[in-house]
Order: sequence, then C-alpha cells, then structure tokens
Amino acid sequence: MKTIRGRLLLMLVLFILIPYFLTVVILYGVTKNSVERHELQNSRAQMQKNAEELQQYFGDLVDLPYILYRNPDLFRIFQHGFKDSIYLDQSSMEKSLETFYLMRKEIRQLRFYIARDQESFTVYNAIVSTRKHRPNVLKEKPVQHLLYSRQKYIIEPPHPLKNYNNVAIVPQSDNTKVLTIHHKITDILSGQFLGIMTMDINPGTYSGIIEKVEQKNGASVLLVDDHNHVMYGNNRSLFGKQVPASLKREMNAPQSKENIVLSQSLSGPLDGWKLVKITPGDVLFSNVRKTAYTNILIGLGVGLLGLIMIGFISYRITRPIQELSDKVRSIEGGKMNVPFDTSRKDEIGHLETHIEEMMHRINLHIDREYKLEIENRKNQLSALKSQVNPHFLFNALQSIGAVALRSKTPRVYQLLTSLSKMMRYSIQANQWVMVKDEVAYIKAYLTLQQERFGRSLNYSIELGDEIMQTTIPSMILQPLVENFFKHGYEKTHQAHLSIYGTLEKEFLYLFVENNGPSMGDEALQELKENIYVSPADGDYSNEHIGLKNIYDRLLLNYGPGANLEIDTLLEKGFLVKLSIPLTESTEGEEDGHESTYR
Repeated sequence: MKTIRGRLLLMLVLFILIPYFLTVVILYGVTKNSVERHELQNSRAQMQKNAEELQQYFGDLVDLPYILYRNPDLFRIFQHGFKDSIYLDQSSMEKSLETFYLMRKEIRQLRFYIARDQESFTVYNAIVSTRKHRPNVLKEKPVQHLLYSRQKYIIEPPHPLKNYNNVAIVPQSDNTKVLTIHHKITDILSGQFLGIMTMDINPGTYSGIIEKVEQKNGASVLLVDDHNHVMYGNNRSLFGKQVPASLKREMNAPQSKENIVLSQSLSGPLDGWKLVKITPGDVLFSNVRKTAYTNILIGLGVGLLGLIMIGFISYRITRPIQELSDKVRSIEGGKMNVPFDTSRKDEIGHLETHIEEMMHRINLHIDREYKLEIENRKNQLSALKSQVNPHFLFNALQSIGAVALRSKTPRVYQLLTSLSKMMRYSIQANQWVMVKDEVAYIKAYLTLQQERFGRSLNYSIELGDEIMQTTIPSMILQPLVENFFKHGYEKTHQAHLSIYGTLEKEFLYLFVENNGPSMGDEALQELKENIYVSPADGDYSNEHIGLKNIYDRLLLNYGPGANLEIDTLLEKGFLVKLSIPLTESTEGEEDGHESTYR
C-alpha cells in the first residue's frame, strides 16, 4: 500500500477496529459482573437508608401515646373512669384530644378504651364521639395478643377503616385502608392495666418512604412484618395479607438465576420486619447485553466513519498539498504572481500564507532593484548632460568674478560664488552626502533668492552638529525649499521658511516649514493620495512631482521604515516632515554608494 489512502486504511484496521472489538469482548465479561455488583451495592445502601427512616418514623408513632400521660384529665379518666372523675373538665379534655389528633396528619382515627368502665369513645376528623359501653374490646385478637404479652404496643396489618363505636361521625363510605397501632395504657407506678389506645394510621406516609427505593426495570419492594403480613407492596391488593407462597419462595432464594432478592432486616419498633427488593435477573443482564450490542454497533459505526474519514482526508489534505506543490513548480518556472489561498486556518493555510509573504518580499526586492536601476540610469543621463565641458563653465564664471572684483562690485562676485557652489553640488547629484553639504547648497540657493526678492526674505536653519554629520541622499531637502518659493513666497512675498530637525531613538526627523499660503482639507487629501502611490503602481500626476520624487527615493533607499508627512498647520502654512531610519546600512543603493550613517 504505497498510497496515503491505503496506508490510512491499514492503520484504521490495525490500530482502531481490531483493538476496539477485542476490548468489547473483554468488557462484556467484566461488565456483566461489575454492573450487577454495583447495582446490588447501590440497592443495599439505598435500602439501609430507607430502613433507618422507617425505624425512625415508626419510633415516633409508637412514642406518640406517651404524650397522653402528661394530660392529667385524660389520665384521671383511665384511672377512675368517667363517673368518679368529679373534677373533670369535659371541654378541656376534648380540646386536648382534638389537639392530639391534629398533631400528625396521617392519623385517621383514635379509639380510647377505659378498662374501669368498659367504655370507649373515638376521635374522627378532630371530633370526639360519645362514650359507649364496649366490653368486647378486650376480646379482639390484636388486643388479646397485646394483653398477654409484655409488649407495650402491637402493630396490626393494614385493613379497611373500622367504625369502632358505630358512631355517626364516621361515614360508612370511608373504607380507607389503615395501619393500626394498639397501645397498652398502664399505671406507671403500680403497673395496673388501665385501658387501650388505638391509632389508625394512613399508610401513605410510610409508603412514601419505602417508594424511595429505586423500583425501575420491573423491580418490586415489599415491607413484611414478623408474621409475614404484607405491610406494603407494589401490588396494593396484598396489603394486610399473608405473603403468597410463590413470593415467599422467591424471597427465600436470593441466589436464583431468575430474580435477585435483597432483604434488609429492621430493628427497634419494627423488630423482626423485613424490607425486601426483588429485581428480575434478566433486567441487569439485558442491560449488559444492550451495552455490548451498543458497543458493537458503535464499532461498526467507527469503521464506517473511518472509511469516510480516509476519503475525506485524501480529498481535503492530499489535494491541497498537491495544489501547493503545483504552485511551487510554477514559481520554479518563473511565474512570480502565483495566487495563494490564505483563508485556510490549518497547516496548509499557514504554509500558503508564509510562501505568499515570502514571494511578496521577493517581488518587492525585485521591484526596488528595478526602480533603483531606472533611477540610476536617469540620474546618470542627467549628470552627463550637466557635465558638458564643466571646466569651461567654471573658468568662465571665475573670469566674470575677476571682472566684478576689478569693477569693485563684490556683491556680484558673491552671487557668482554661490552659483558656482550650486553647480558643483548639482554635478554630484544621486550621491550620498552629509546633511551639512545639503545645507550649504540650500544656503547658496537662498543667497541667490535673497538677491532676487530682497532682504524681506527670511529663513532660519536650526540643525545640530550630530544631525549635520548624518549621511543622506543628495537633493532630498532642496526640492522642498524650491517648493517654498514656487507655491508660497512668490505669491505673497511675506512668508518665513524654517528648516530644523531632531534625533529620536533610531530615527532622524527633518522638518521644512513655512507660514505662507496653505490649502484646504480636500486639496490636502488629494495631494496625499498623489504622493503615497507606490513606486511600483505606475504613472501618477506631474503636479507636486518634487514631493512624490522625495517620497519614492526614501522608500527605495530606506524601505518601508522611511516616511514623508505633510500638514497645512490648520491652513496657516505648510509643513513637510521626513522620517529617516538610523540603521547601520540601508538596503538600497544610489549610483553605487552605500547609504551608511557616520
């Protein structure tokens, strides 16, 4: 498999699919036991917690009747009966019984049996019934069992609500199933039996506690007392009945393959009771099988996605690589303007971006070299034209100067000297000169202009010694001074010219400023657009050609670090600022002279 696609397919099979399916087989066996064990541990912990809640709940119910011992009127009735309780406050006692009834919302009915009078009365819906003679109360099976045991109470399995005294306050339609707690009332000091208090409790409250045990996936929960009566079950029809034989066999076979049975023994007020959870065995195993089947399907899906991924990778990755390779070959063939896709954010896009930047720099260097060569050719031609018999011109000017001295006209001699200096300086155009040489040329030029315009022409040149020793391209400031006369002073004859400069960090800043005629914002913007056209972009307007030429020469000699800025000083003059990098050596050359700074 020599292709990238074939290698990716082989890697998919060897490193993904085979290890994955081996893992599924191993995990199936491990998960089958671990899931079951984990489920059992969770169920045991949950049942333990619910068992404690049940014990606490029934403990509170069992201890509830002890509150009656603190009611003197009611306890006096149990001791002496109604007839002998001469100090009995009937309304106060009834109010106490109503309060007791309302203490717990699950209480459906209360019955009080007074052994001395063999009378009983009930409390239903917080209403106290009349007393009735009921000698047969002690013959009831739960009561008999309580009387002949040492227990203080007995819990009767759930049964329909009974109208103990056949009173009108209990409607015949109320067949609510209740759990009954019979409590033995005795004299604490003598131990004498005084009567029975019966509480009918709505099973809904403790059923809610039991239902907290997780019963999903077909699981069922039972609460069984010490006589195998169902005190709670998912099947409400079993309430109060004996546990069916089939169910009892399941409870006694916790290791059955069909069902998993968890039993939690209770203590305290529910001593001998059991909380039982029965979970069908196939539920847990089916979950494991579903997990295994799901993993197999996932594995098949992974394989299918792998095949799609191979095709996608082959198309999305190898194709851009091939395209990038074709572009590189085009560059090798001499095509320098190859388009690159820089919108990609991946490694291919990163390569294309950097190759495009590299080609841009190469094209920029080529363009700069080409422009410099053209500039050099033009300057060389200008130099040849300006050097037509220079000795003859200088000798002629010298002869004229001698005549001026003999004629006692020193001013003429001084002007001829300035003109001679300018001509000598212009011959070495396109060379690198010191700022002081450029300033000397400008002063000679201004001397001639002062002769033309008179002493009203004012100017100032403030450049430090360090700036004067800096090397710059020749004729970089002179066009700005010439523009001052052309666009400013010749119109008003009332402008001041200032030339100054500063050295800051790695830049030399030269300023040429005047307070003569200015221009509006629209004209300034048009001038900037004309100046800042790249030298490589072709033709531009001949107006303000001096500023454009200076800007292009700065870029060609110093690169993008150099700049020319213009400002109208709020339409009160004109300012040109030249920014020249103070590097050790520039990238450009003019006439073979390397631009260095001394």
